[in-house]
Amino acid sequence: MSSTGPILTVDRLSVRLPKGADRSHAITEVSLSVVENEIVCIVGESGSGKSMMANAIMRLLPQGVTTDHGRILFVGRDLCVASAAEMRSIRGAEIAMVFQEPMTALNPLRTIGDQIGEVLDIHTGLAKAEIRSRVLSLLSDVHIPDPPRAAKAYPHELSGGQRQRAMIAMALALDPKLLIADEPTTALDVTTQAQILKLIRELQQRRNTAVLFITHDFGVVAEIADRVVVMQHGVVVEHGTAREVLRNPRHAYTQQLIAAVPPVAAPPPRRLSDQTLLALSGVVKTYRTGGFLGRGARVTHAVKDVSLTLPKGATLGIVGESGSGKSTLARCIIRLIDPDAGSILLDGHDWALMSRREIRQRTQQMQMVFQDPFASLNPRRKAIDLVAQGPIVHGTPRDKALSEARELFQLVGLDPSAADRLPHEFSGGQRQRIGLARALALKPDVLVADEPVSALDVSVQAQVLRLLTSLRERLGLSIIFITHDLRVAAQICDLVAVMKDGVVVEHGLTHQAFGTPQHAYTRALLDAIPGGDFARTPHP
Repeated sequence: MSSTGPILTVDRLSVRLPKGADRSHAITEVSLSVVENEIVCIVGESGSGKSMMANAIMRLLPQGVTTDHGRILFVGRDLCVASAAEMRSIRGAEIAMVFQEPMTALNPLRTIGDQIGEVLDIHTGLAKAEIRSRVLSLLSDVHIPDPPRAAKAYPHELSGGQRQRAMIAMALALDPKLLIADEPTTALDVTTQAQILKLIRELQQRRNTAVLFITHDFGVVAEIADRVVVMQHGVVVEHGTAREVLRNPRHAYTQQLIAAVPPVAAPPPRRLSDQTLLALSGVVKTYRTGGFLGRGARVTHAVKDVSLTLPKGATLGIVGESGSGKSTLARCIIRLIDPDAGSILLDGHDWALMSRREIRQRTQQMQMVFQDPFASLNPRRKAIDLVAQGPIVHGTPRDKALSEARELFQLVGLDPSAADRLPHEFSGGQRQRIGLARALALKPDVLVADEPVSALDVSVQAQVLRLLTSLRERLGLSIIFITHDLRVAAQICDLVAVMKDGVVVEHGLTHQAFGTPQHAYTRALLDAIPGGDFARTPHP
């Protein structure tokens, strides 16, 4: 870290929310600083005020949200009183921001090269040829393969990790003094996440940039932070060096966040049933797109000859990165899509051969919980109606179905009195519980959970995982758990199958597969986990 004065000083800043919000201020009397060549992590869950802090610094607060107290000093200038013209000259050139979801920040109708070049065109007097050269240099700096091709590509033609690298290249185009990174790795696979964190640290050290890194994951903090600021309900509850906060957290909320990060080591194995409930054999799914009269068609072997078994009452984890085929396999199992070959035997019946009519008749045996509950819940129907819908369709009298739905609300940890609310009136964790209740309403033998906790804060994630474990034991559920988070898989799964390019490369008891991995890909996934087992081993 540099010994020079702070590049950014936030001095007793308060940001007021509009009337009718759940509290009067998004952030209250917050103070922090960032110096040159330093990474300061702001940690907290949804609603803690960390993203509002970033927007306040950039003067990009939503309509009706205002700063009503304090100062934001950037290289001696108070941004709270800067004019709109001054802020336009500062944004991008002196303070740059990398957003969580690059697809919402990038223009889908313009190439990556055009969008990075626009920053240089607006803020510099470079000629077009110099801008093109600089764009290629920036794409090379962020380690995007084949920069000339990437520059000509549209956002949808790049992977998630490449899009995030392009956003970082755009943010660093003008050598800003301060880089604000707002949850830039949350939606990424573990190996891509590790690459992006390494890239940000490398660029920060090479350019002496100050970085304000926003996250809810203490694993990321352990990997990248020099100093840490912990926020809860808009207030700073703890701050200090990464070593101090990780080794000796003082505030109960910090302790709770650290404790909620699952350890990498799997617990001792449970005794599993000898009875196989679900058996997959030789499942294949291939996608063919494009081409004219069969020429130039693109063939993707999403699932290649997968064979797995799920014992009764066990949890089988299917792990891997985006594109590994794990979600395609889950959709084949539940027959949201049709496999090209293979068998899916459940209770002696082959789901791979069933007609749509037969599947609808047997849908009570197998249910699915999706990654994004908001996208899978009808926004115009009350929560209780969504949960009762399945049983009613299958012949349960409406009054009985509604009564059982209220019982399920209590079972999944929701207040039955909230059952008449609409989905948008619940938090993300509560919506996931509604999704669970809806799936359990049909009393399935098998629950297929596709990334059910990846979008949740760490403490809410821990609550949902405890709930799934409790439901498995109380209801005798058998679960197929799809995830790219190996920490989560280690704690909830009895068995694990590691997928890469549509193939299961490793399969076995979780404590063995993660404790003594046999395949290089499994070892690479484990090595890429941010922070490793930081909360259980001394922090360097």
